Amino acid sequence: MAGHGTGHNGWVSDIPRRSLSRTARLVGLPLGHAGRAAVGLGRRVGGAPAEAVAAELQARTAERLFAVLGELKGGAMKFGQALSVMEAAMPEELAGPYRATLTKLQEAAPPMPVARVHAILADQLGPRWRTSKFESFEDRPVAAASIGQVHRAVWRDGRDVAVKVQYPGAGAALLSDINQLSRVARVAGAWIPGIAMGPILDEVRARMSEELDYSLEAKNQRVFARAFRDDEDVFVPDVLAQSPQVIVSEWVSGRPLSEVIASGTPTERDEAATLYLEFLLRGPNRARLLHADPHPGNFRIMPDGRLGVLDFGAVNRLPDGMPSTTGELITHTLAGDAAGLGAVLRRDGFIRPGIEVSDEALLGYLSTFVEPLEHEEFTFSRSWLRAVSATIQDPRREEFMVGLRFNLPPEFMLIHRVWLGSIGVLCQVGGTVPMRELVFAHVPGIDESAIPPAR
Repeated sequence: MAGHGTGHNGWVSDIPRRSLSRTARLVGLPLGHAGRAAVGLGRRVGGAPAEAVAAELQARTAERLFAVLGELKGGAMKFGQALSVMEAAMPEELAGPYRATLTKLQEAAPPMPVARVHAILADQLGPRWRTSKFESFEDRPVAAASIGQVHRAVWRDGRDVAVKVQYPGAGAALLSDINQLSRVARVAGAWIPGIAMGPILDEVRARMSEELDYSLEAKNQRVFARAFRDDEDVFVPDVLAQSPQVIVSEWVSGRPLSEVIASGTPTERDEAATLYLEFLLRGPNRARLLHADPHPGNFRIMPDGRLGVLDFGAVNRLPDGMPSTTGELITHTLAGDAAGLGAVLRRDGFIRPGIEVSDEALLGYLSTFVEPLEHEEFTFSRSWLRAVSATIQDPRREEFMVGLRFNLPPEFMLIHRVWLGSIGVLCQVGGTVPMRELVFAHVPGIDESAIPPAR
């Protein structure tokens, strides 16, 4: 690649910001797939089996996806991470080649050179940062993701810490990425088939400014850390220092959730899925915040069995906890109460005035999503999520038309996205969880007396 690329050692010299440079790389994603498809056609004419050619094309495109999104960082990396959460809903024949590559986006991206990192730390923490703040500092990052990378260090009091450093120009890069990705989204289906790009881009745009504000992120993290201090199941690291481009917090040891997804035993999957789900459910009532970046790279299974939680740049502020409307909708759907369900949906703006749709149709649509709550335990799987997606996305089915009539009130937008994202992650983990017990315990507004017994 021309311009600010990677050298022979794979270290990125700078985060590309110029519009022309970034546009060329982003547009190169779908065009690159078209080019490889042409090569594949040539090989097919030459006698290679169709299945082998298709598999090679998909694998090459996945690697290209990671290389380009990883180098661009910024919004492009956030875009890729959002896709990696959603891959469980893709048809299996399409998801396979992308799965490993998209999962990489949850854990790693090409890092900044050492000199650039040192310059940022000197600017943010003072010229004597290395001797005045740390006992030791590892120059090679342990993780490099969307808008920053993480280094391991030892704080001046002897504690192991994580030092998160924001990429220079991350704000300009994010804005450039969002604009350019929007322009190429209409052809992007060529390289990620079966995924609607528009909603993902909307989510990235909405979270962009908050995630750039490390002071706000540190504040969010401190709230979570206080709320879950000494908790038996969850560990949130304390923030030790912060500046506009740097956060220093306690180190979280453990196995990334992405590794459990890749190679966990059934027991490990069950335990990880339960911890992950319960943390997301407990947050709104415990901290009055909903962790809004549920991709697997932000979670660790610690040696003591607790769930270590990272990255608090994106949260949903819920001063009154989770809205009780959520519990009302669950109650009416599980009870088969079409009239009650319709009344709540219309009352709270999910169905706008003048929109004609029957209560029975609304019940049928939402019943598709509550199957996990009809059982004492439920095993999330990619096959289940694909079946749900196929039901609501098939234009021949009533559920598709009902879905078009739904409106999502602003106060439920991020809750909805986090819920969908977390379900996608649970289906990747593939664990069996006491879904009914957890949801009933932590979601307000549920009337258990009106709900039939578990099947």
